[in-house]
Amino acid sequence: MTSKIVQTTTTVILPFLLLFGVYVIIFGHISPGGGFQGGMILAGAAMLIALAYGFDKPARFMSHLQSLEAGGVLLFIFIGSITILLWLPFLADLHIIPILNIIVGIKVFAGVALIYIFIARWELPHD
Repeated sequence: MTSKIVQTTTTVILPFLLLFGVYVIIFGHISPGGGFQGGMILAGAAMLIALAYGFDKPARFMSHLQSLEAGGVLLFIFIGSITILLWLPFLADLHIIPILNIIVGIKVFAGVALIYIFIARWELPHD
């Protein structure tokens, strides 16, 4: 059970955390930050939701998070293959870097949120 103060604070802070995480991801190629940092901010927002409202709600989205993480890997493979086929620099073309930041942000968010949910719901076997 969590306190009403933590839930109210989470409700107030959460939109700002999400907006800041998306901002860091999108503008990471022209300012300090990028996909990893923005993904960690978004994962922190997911952790805050889990702490404020319990771990049952985030656990319902585990299959979606697993799909996002697997989709990030597939998108990297796809974009890397396209750059090789078009004789562009491998994952280094200036027009591809913002897209890669978004993919990295989504992948880091999904991966860290999954790790947190798994660790938080860990139960030791009773003898």
